[in-house]
Amino acid sequence: MGADQDVQVTIDNLANILQDDISVKVAGVDIDGQLRGKLMAKSKFLSVAKEGFGFCSVIFGWDMHDQTYFRELKISNKENGYRDLIAVPHLKTFRRIPWENNIPFVLVSFMDPDTMEPISACPRGLLATIVDKIEAKGYQAMAGAEYEFFQFRTPGADNGTNQSAPSTSAFLRNNPVSALPTITEGMFGYSLTRPVHNQEYYYSIFNTCDQFKCGIEGWHTESGPGVFEAALLFNEIREMADRAALFKLTAKALGTKFGITPCFMAKPREGLPGNSGHMHISLVDKSGKNLFSRESKDENVEWSDAAFLSDMGRQFLAGVLDGLPDIMPIVAPTVNSYKRLVENFWAPVTVSWGLEHRAASIRVISSSANSKSSRLEVRVCGADANPHLVLASILALGWRGVEKKMDIPVPPLGKGDDVGGESDKGQRLAKSLKEATAQMTRKGSVAREVFGDEFVDHYGGTREHECRIWDEAVTDWEVKRYIETV
Repeated sequence: MGADQDVQVTIDNLANILQDDISVKVAGVDIDGQLRGKLMAKSKFLSVAKEGFGFCSVIFGWDMHDQTYFRELKISNKENGYRDLIAVPHLKTFRRIPWENNIPFVLVSFMDPDTMEPISACPRGLLATIVDKIEAKGYQAMAGAEYEFFQFRTPGADNGTNQSAPSTSAFLRNNPVSALPTITEGMFGYSLTRPVHNQEYYYSIFNTCDQFKCGIEGWHTESGPGVFEAALLFNEIREMADRAALFKLTAKALGTKFGITPCFMAKPREGLPGNSGHMHISLVDKSGKNLFSRESKDENVEWSDAAFLSDMGRQFLAGVLDGLPDIMPIVAPTVNSYKRLVENFWAPVTVSWGLEHRAASIRVISSSANSKSSRLEVRVCGADANPHLVLASILALGWRGVEKKMDIPVPPLGKGDDVGGESDKGQRLAKSLKEATAQMTRKGSVAREVFGDEFVDHYGGTREHECRIWDEAVTDWEVKRYIETV
């Protein structure tokens, strides 16, 4: 590992840090959370490190499979020639890629070439804009991320580090999804023996994430065949979003070397729990004091679940609850996302909250005075969601609640209450991506209020595209059900 991993990289010392390198890898985040980038000669990178470089805007004009949107959107289209954006490197994100011979790596944000402001659809830029608003008031947002994900082994792949292992997509062209085996079988959450079945792969992810500066705090099996869960180390919210994206990259890259496909889609298998992407969030002041914590228990609070939550914490919670229905396409961005959000599978389906309630949409973690760990855990989000957009949404909604001094709109769920049952007074969240997108893009939505029309129109257009592709698809289920019976 390079000795420069812990050095603060600046324009002034960049050339010295790269003195033994010949190239640099750069990447930005697209609307679906994928990292899009390229390899650059060191001389080229040094020449553009300060002012940025041209990067084709088509990455915001096509979907996750590089198909241009049915309805062309404003940022990138035929009329503007899929013009270049300006990709500006953020040297603060410098690190080396352990599995690629420690090649230097830097994240970029995408700017409008005319204004040099972040384009509305740049996930890193959107989050930075929201953060700047809060930091201007003297506050800082802290966040944590947890990811559950299935892991499948492509038949024919060995259990070593074969970099030419067969691809899952090639296998699925000629075989049903059900033929794809998981790396282990059975329901073994928090097992100490199951990781031993794939020991080299298991420890490789943990150790490599530490080297790649997207460290894991907790790493274990989750309930489900071949399911792992990673809790990433708590950090400043922008850093956390970057680390979440880089964690997914690490898992996928290492999986390739072992013939394993880490799967972050929300519901890979029918009849089993899905993959969540829970996000934790809190605000602190300049001294690091947790602003969601109360100095003493509030004996007069309407609901005891909020007794140790500060006024700011309650207002932030109220804002997230109030706006949650309008940002569902962000926290549940795919057609498949809504297969996870169903009753009886440990997934929230309503606008709901509760103290240490793991079935509610928002779990309040604040059970003592002056707690340094007081925070909200937003549990609606799936592992398939873009971490930058998710954290930007939670922060924007919560801050809206603080600014408007909102009251919590619904009572908490009791510990024995069923989510979506008679005692749950919260609104039922959207049951499909099409429904969620219509809610988000309607005139006067909370999403339009906190993000602006340009972002909502672009993002809504990308989700409408996803819905159309699904509407036109003919699935195996349909053929099996109807081929002989109608």
